[in-house]
Amino acid sequence: MKKTFYIFIFLLFTNSNFAQTKNEQTTDENQPIVLGITDKLKSTELGETRTINIYLPEGYNKKDNVKYPVIYILDGGVEEDFIHITGIVRFNTQSWIARFPKSIVVGIENTNRRRDFTFSVPNLDFVEKMGFKKKSFPQYGGSDKYIAFLEKELQPYINKKFNTSNHNTVIGESLAGLLATEILLKHRNLFDNYIIIAPSLWWGDQSLLAEAPKLLKAKDNKTVHVYIAACNKEEDKTMYDDALSLSETLKQNDEKNTKVYYDYIQNEIHATVIHQGVYNAFKAFYPKTIYEK
Repeated sequence: MKKTFYIFIFLLFTNSNFAQTKNEQTTDENQPIVLGITDKLKSTELGETRTINIYLPEGYNKKDNVKYPVIYILDGGVEEDFIHITGIVRFNTQSWIARFPKSIVVGIENTNRRRDFTFSVPNLDFVEKMGFKKKSFPQYGGSDKYIAFLEKELQPYINKKFNTSNHNTVIGESLAGLLATEILLKHRNLFDNYIIIAPSLWWGDQSLLAEAPKLLKAKDNKTVHVYIAACNKEEDKTMYDDALSLSETLKQNDEKNTKVYYDYIQNEIHATVIHQGVYNAFKAFYPKTIYEK
């Protein structure tokens, strides 16, 4: 069963002119801001029901013929990246900015991201080099099932339910960036734009990076745009080096079919880089506002 709920944002004012006292009651004038809707999608591939958060652009009407690009957020929970990234999309698609077309945003809430975003490995010896304990990964290696969920279930569901243009963007940071990289290298036809921020390419002792040149020789590689961001290298030089290596590998092995944008965001750390990275990515993909076109 698919259930739909509304996502509300409540604004709380602390200024004395606006603060609500205990005696004040909510009135019809005090309405929540509706950001989007939430669906429940039962997945056969994953064997569980997933929560999907969806933002529809201003003026969206299922009955008209306007088709919209779709932006997928892998860490797309309300308590993850859905709200702030939707804000970036909303801002950049306002009529007086119009940096890129109005878009549908789809956020996928996580249930077990370490399981879903990692590929199979023979052992977990490498995680200790990155400061993790093996027991912190009780489940892992489920990326094949998750990618099948995206391809066979989620994208068809979104395309059937909403007016989509068949132009798709994926956003992933950290382990979600690892997954976005795996999709780029093994299933690139799923998306047109890839936003990969501080990816955890250390997984499997950088085996995905090592395999990348071979994977990029696939004859069916369509043209895609790829934004890769690294955060302050003093915090984690391994992740900085890996992001830079991915960028250089893409440029050297698939220059014809892959437009690469590399961005070193020195003043952000791993925990804070995604917001600036996503904003910079859209500026890279769509460099001009309506006034500059």
